[in-house]
Amino acid sequence: MLWTVVVVILILWFLGLLTSFGGSLIHLLLVIVLIMVIVQLLQGRRR
Repeated sequence: MLWTVVVVILILWFLGLLTSFGGSLIHLLLVIVLIMVIVQLLQGRRR
């Protein structure tokens, strides 16, 4: 599920670069998703 969210956010971010769609909201969501992925990867390595 997290990877689906990551892909959707990356697509929206890429579209935002091309068409200025969403403005800074897309970049904020991208940062939040990257933090979530890093936390999940770190937790997965501990187990």
